[in-house]
Amino acid sequence: MILTGKNIGKKFGKNWIFRSQNFTLETGTSVAITGKNGSGKSTLLQIIAGFLTPSEGEIEVDGKKIDESEHSAVFVGPYTEIIEEFTLKEFLEFHSTFKKNVCSIEEMAESASLPLSKPIADFSTGMKQRAKLITSFFYENDIIFMDEPTSNLDAEGFNWWKKEVLGLKQQLVILASNDMQEIDICQKQLNL
Repeated sequence: MILTGKNIGKKFGKNWIFRSQNFTLETGTSVAITGKNGSGKSTLLQIIAGFLTPSEGEIEVDGKKIDESEHSAVFVGPYTEIIEEFTLKEFLEFHSTFKKNVCSIEEMAESASLPLSKPIADFSTGMKQRAKLITSFFYENDIIFMDEPTSNLDAEGFNWWKKEVLGLKQQLVILASNDMQEIDICQKQLNL
């Protein structure tokens, strides 16, 4: 799969956040969108994911506009919602109703060092972030979008995240970050 950005620009009101962003990203690659605070990293990530419309340019997947392409994707950020009324087991079982998991729910929880029977509402912010990240690593996804993926993770959580990202070979991984530890594991950078 090849994802292409052609002359991508975004403005809010009369102010351009960024312009003329061109890139070609392929399956099996990890890419970090980098730049100063306010440069539009999260905005570009959301445009590539199809959540925001660019003010100019277009995103294509295998030559088709992103909204016309058929691919499986997941978006994880510290601000993305999770169903806190569920236990982790219920949340992962629910997720399994619309995406195929690549290992058992028990293996997912064990890998992330999370309890299956505890309500997600009782998780710490770091535990909630690991629960969201499980949906990236252990379900079939063609593209994995991550915005500041290790925010709220302790050292153990970061090491788990790094191991899992480095093990992804059949996906395109795109993350937005200012964290050099996150950026350094990526093969490419898009700097705003």
